[in-house]
Amino acid sequence: MRDELVTRTTTWFDDAARDLPWRRAGRTPWGVLVSEVMLQQTPVARVEPVWRAWMDRWPTPGDLAAAPTADVLRAWGRLGYPRRALRLQDCARAVAGRHDGVVPDDGEALRALPGVGEYTAAAVQAFAFGRRSVVVDTNVRRVLARALGGTALGAPTPTAAERAQAARVVPDDDAAAARWAAASMELGALVCTARAPRCHACPVADVCAWRAAGHPPDEHAHRRRTQAWHGTDRQVRGRAMAALRAADAPVPRALLADSGQDPAQVERCLGSLVEDGLVEQDDAGRFHLPTT
Repeated sequence: MRDELVTRTTTWFDDAARDLPWRRAGRTPWGVLVSEVMLQQTPVARVEPVWRAWMDRWPTPGDLAAAPTADVLRAWGRLGYPRRALRLQDCARAVAGRHDGVVPDDGEALRALPGVGEYTAAAVQAFAFGRRSVVVDTNVRRVLARALGGTALGAPTPTAAERAQAARVVPDDDAAAARWAAASMELGALVCTARAPRCHACPVADVCAWRAAGHPPDEHAHRRRTQAWHGTDRQVRGRAMAALRAADAPVPRALLADSGQDPAQVERCLGSLVEDGLVEQDDAGRFHLPTT
């Protein structure tokens, strides 16, 4: 089944792969790393224009390392989770300082970079360097859970058994393994989606254990948390960041709060933004993006 899954999925990928700039022949390891950070919890459609502008402006780690942090946060725009922008700049500084501006191809060295975890390191090894690695994101987990495990979705948190299964599926050859990583992610993103899977278009539908079992429902549904947005701290933080990105001078606290917001929530959110290093406060109590 492993060979069938890999062969059919990679063959499908030959025709179905999206033409994304970080996949093209001229990509750089740095461009791949940037794309992986931006794509965390963010759709491709939102990432692509920001990635293009970012790489035009800061094509190397050294360029981003030397950039003013306020400019970095403004360029991040509305991608969400702006701490990723800070971690990416810290990563650029580490690459520039520790590796002479060259993204390392070694897994251990990659994982030692700020903001680079197990998944990102594996993805960079596969997609930037064509190395064998076990690349398991949400999409890959879903494909393997359905095709091999017969379940709608994996557990909320990846298990050791899942990781072991994913490792067994990866081909031994570097090029084949890198191709499988990209193809399995694409299959999960385009066909084997969470809410409306397109089984009629799936290259492995006839050997999928979940389909054979009659598409049983998600057995872990009761354990999954749904993320609200309206009225949450995340929304308040986002509004404050948007106002500060648009401002060319420090902004008084009163202008960062809507009239309908709880003053205590605004205070809490501004305090957390300062604590996260995303915002600074001047002697007059006004707020602005970092000056360094």
